[in-house]
Amino acid sequence: MRTILITGPGGSGRTTVAAATALKAARNGTRTLVLSADRTDTLGAALGVRTGPAPAAAGDNLTTWRPDATERFRADLTAFQDRATTALDLLGANRLDAEEVTPLPGAEELALLRALRDAATSDTYDLLVVDLPPTPQALALLSLPEELRRYLRRLLPAERQAARALRPVLGRLAGVPMPAQWLYETAARWDLELAAVEAVVEDRATTVRLVAEPGPAGTDAVRAAGTALALRGLSVDALVASRVLPGATNDTWLAALAAQQRKALDEWQETYDVHEVPHRGHDPRGTHDLAALPVPGVVNETPPPVEWPLEDRLADESVLVWHIPLPGAIREELDLIRRGDELVVTVGQFRRIVPLPSALRRCTVDGAALREGELRIRFAPDPGLWPRTR
Repeated sequence: MRTILITGPGGSGRTTVAAATALKAARNGTRTLVLSADRTDTLGAALGVRTGPAPAAAGDNLTTWRPDATERFRADLTAFQDRATTALDLLGANRLDAEEVTPLPGAEELALLRALRDAATSDTYDLLVVDLPPTPQALALLSLPEELRRYLRRLLPAERQAARALRPVLGRLAGVPMPAQWLYETAARWDLELAAVEAVVEDRATTVRLVAEPGPAGTDAVRAAGTALALRGLSVDALVASRVLPGATNDTWLAALAAQQRKALDEWQETYDVHEVPHRGHDPRGTHDLAALPVPGVVNETPPPVEWPLEDRLADESVLVWHIPLPGAIREELDLIRRGDELVVTVGQFRRIVPLPSALRRCTVDGAALREGELRIRFAPDPGLWPRTR
């Protein structure tokens, strides 16, 4: 199944583009589901139908879904209290009733990730269009499964849990009660669910479609988004330029604005597959308006993956070079930290902690350079760890 993640700066019209993309695919005979995490029904306003907490038909081959974060959060908290009854009773804690629970910040994002997993693992749809939040929040959302799995592995490593028969003995020897088995079981279940979401995000059939209004602010946003998405290993299949003004006009003010937009469009076309959506003079509403928008279609071909190749230069320079594509990255905003078997890469406000390939774990960092939109890190073999040859 193809998955298209649509994001862009706030106010760029990404929800409209998501709705138009889903409608176009559905009218071409593709069974399409469009997901949204907005608290307000902006997706329904664009399509001219109401969307809700359960998948609902919005036309032939088109289904909408806006997951209810409140209900899922209440169910999760109630289940947690049921599993932790003994510990809560020892602490004298008062249980929370489901009716008094309101979702915490981030609950909408978690609900969207679960819906994304459920939709991707079903056989009901051929295409999944996801209306993501604005780009910074969208990137934080997409990185959440990987980061939470890393936290779980650090806090509750599966290899540290003792056999059930030995737990009372170890507890007496340690002088403190051992973590309950249900805690490890819960962590394992969470890890499995997060891995399923991570697999959808990292699947080769998953691409990102950026939406931005051409201009100085849009150009800065697109540059930052392109760098951050590359850091996450996600590919951009198209850039939709929204609200493009006509070039020929007698109005001096509009002509200057159109020229500014054209400058941004020319710059974008050097890097992206740009699709221009003209300004219609009003916000599109309903399927008639959406069908008139020239949004790009969806091809069935699987796009090439974003690769981080490892180059062997041992024979000539005695180093291995790791190539990390970071288009648009600025040297002053780039930071690298080697932490054990992990590499912490920071680009501006975005950061990712990635495990080193097995060969690089036995090396030391010998230098790094940012050239032509690519970070090249040199690793020199550690004589104490590298296998010797005769």
